Amino acid sequence: MIGEKVKKLLIESESKLVKPAEKVAVVGVKNGLDHALLLMTTDKYAVVPVLDARSKMRGLISMPIIMQTIMDIEDVHFEKLGEIKVGEVMDTDYPAVTEDFELEDVLRMLVNHAFITVVDDKGFFKGIITRSEILKGTNRIAHQFEKMYCVKEIEIETEIVAQ
Repeated sequence: MIGEKVKKLLIESESKLVKPAEKVAVVGVKNGLDHALLLMTTDKYAVVPVLDARSKMRGLISMPIIMQTIMDIEDVHFEKLGEIKVGEVMDTDYPAVTEDFELEDVLRMLVNHAFITVVDDKGFFKGIITRSEILKGTNRIAHQFEKMYCVKEIEIETEIVAQ
């Protein structure tokens, strides 16, 4: 369990933690890979969320998925970019939490992912929580915790378990 004092420093405010959907670069399931590649290259993203026409979260598209899709053993077939839809090749196994997420779950997921998608209880895309925001909070803790709190070192006895 994350202590309240640490949580307060880690998350400056819950509203700042979640980057709202309208500020997140996304692509649609019916967009071509050419559109996804253009967006990702222009905005310098390696992975972006994929939404359906109703703004429900459907998956993620990444540079590696795009490149693997248009490559074979001998060549890269850039002409395929406009023919293949994002929804045909997107990754549907993605990390997500609902709006009433537990911080511990988010931290666990961010170990392996640059961001976690936030959806409502019906699957509509609400935004993302980035590893960057958590690292900003970690930096805040590293620099401010001892200035804000009186820290007393305690000795923890460790029990040796015979095997």
